[in-house]
Amino acid sequence: MDLKKTDPLISNLIKKEIKRQKQGLELIPSENFVSLAVLKALGSPLTNKYSEGYVGKRYYGGNEFIDQIESLTIARAQKLFKAPYVNVQPYSGSPANLAVYFGLLKPGDTIMGMNLAHGGHLTHGHKVNLSGKIFNFVQYGVDPKTHLIDYNQIEKLARIHRPKLIVSGATAYPRIIKFKKIAQIAQKVKALSMADIAHIAGLIIGQVHPSPFPFTDIVTTTTHKTLRGPRGAMIMSKKEFAPQIAKSIFPGMQGGPHNHTTAAIAVALKEAAAPKFKTYAHQIIKNAQVLAESLKEQGLKLISNGTDNHLILIDLTPTTMTGKQAEKILEQTGIYVNKNMIPYDPRSPFNPSGIRLGTPALTTRGFKEKEMKIIGKLIAQVIYHADKNSVLKKVSAQVKALTLKHPLYPRLKI
Repeated sequence: MDLKKTDPLISNLIKKEIKRQKQGLELIPSENFVSLAVLKALGSPLTNKYSEGYVGKRYYGGNEFIDQIESLTIARAQKLFKAPYVNVQPYSGSPANLAVYFGLLKPGDTIMGMNLAHGGHLTHGHKVNLSGKIFNFVQYGVDPKTHLIDYNQIEKLARIHRPKLIVSGATAYPRIIKFKKIAQIAQKVKALSMADIAHIAGLIIGQVHPSPFPFTDIVTTTTHKTLRGPRGAMIMSKKEFAPQIAKSIFPGMQGGPHNHTTAAIAVALKEAAAPKFKTYAHQIIKNAQVLAESLKEQGLKLISNGTDNHLILIDLTPTTMTGKQAEKILEQTGIYVNKNMIPYDPRSPFNPSGIRLGTPALTTRGFKEKEMKIIGKLIAQVIYHADKNSVLKKVSAQVKALTLKHPLYPRLKI
């Protein structure tokens, strides 16, 4: 049945969103564009099947082919990440992190995680999140001057608080994370180590960021972002933690896995195993670093003065604009970023002092260094001349021209 005939309102809204994606510069670092093959698997009749349990141990009949799909997805992830154990059933990154906590620890246990305001994630112990309410989280952060992770502070806090688990990983940290160093600190205080690589999973596969394996005990990741798959998650670990993690996911936190998503993850992992994915990962870094330099040349201030990965954090405190204002005015021109707190931010999370941007999505479209230099200039023009309609109109036209040179989903039909 044609979607347009069945539900014209939803059909029209989907078409409008596709148009927005095609005609805009998507610079939100947690977003990307999946392939048509991933989309096809995600929209398949696999969504019709219930399959509570695990391969060979389901609570429903008729799972012969679902078992094969899940087994294949696991095998591909194990090979790519060199992970002894992989669970591909988590619905998304946040429940994956919570499943690790509840599977390996007890409520009230002490965990260390990166401060949200310094680049961490809500599930790394923020007080408004379930993680921060159920467990005793001790937060570490970045150096006030360099904005780099203070590993000496992590070790000092670990020796004082003796956590059961130390979490590494970030959502707004533009530099290399030393997973091995954090794992070594955890060993010194007899704690487990967990790395949340949601943002950089694709960069790790592409060998442009160090892997947390083999020294980290547990690794969680989403399957979109730089991995360029559907919205899902995986938990990877040493084999000794497999039983607790499996029970924590099912029956502990979830019911049946989303089989259409599992299949789409399998497709994305196969794509990530191809040689051209490594080229893609290297281009993400090149693009981010050129974009960072372009922004600096325009006088904009960057947290840590640059980037080692896919992500850039702009400090707007020297300007007259807040992060919220910048996000909105850039959106008017077709440039999409997100407002974000900066380390030691004097403002609130609802109207912070920074904006976060990154290059995975535009790199997928084929954008390279030349376009990144231009985009840096366009962003600066909007920030410095937000009150000039003539400037905004000119930038909008340039944005549209750039997107036309790198078309998105030319063969997609809804």
